Amino acid sequence: MDRIKRITYEVLGDHKSKFGEDFADNKKVLNQISIIRSKGLKNKVAGYITKFIKKEIREEKMKQDRVLASQSEEQSIEAEIPETTEETLNADASETTPSETVVEAPVEETTDSTEEKSE
Repeated sequence: MDRIKRITYEVLGDHKSKFGEDFADNKKVLNQISIIRSKGLKNKVAGYITKFIKKEIREEKMKQDRVLASQSEEQSIEAEIPETTEETLNADASETTPSETVVEAPVEETTDSTEEKSE
């Protein structure tokens, strides 16, 4: 692992909440919590920390946007599907036309007595 990344992960492991998206502020915080004598190394570590924090914030925002998009998509799908209630079922039943109404005709029953007479 690169020296810059190793130092950055060590620092972020203990003091992540102190860093933000601003390079100058991150450089000041790095001066307070560590002793890095090399100006170039300090700048590289502060820059990598800034880049890392910005990337995390950007990824979190994208994740939240995806969650919001999926929730709004679910709501629009639910709005398109009409709900079936008792009232709609009763309204559907009352809308039947007379041609759809089935009328049962009386059926004559045959009894044993009529069959015996015919023989």
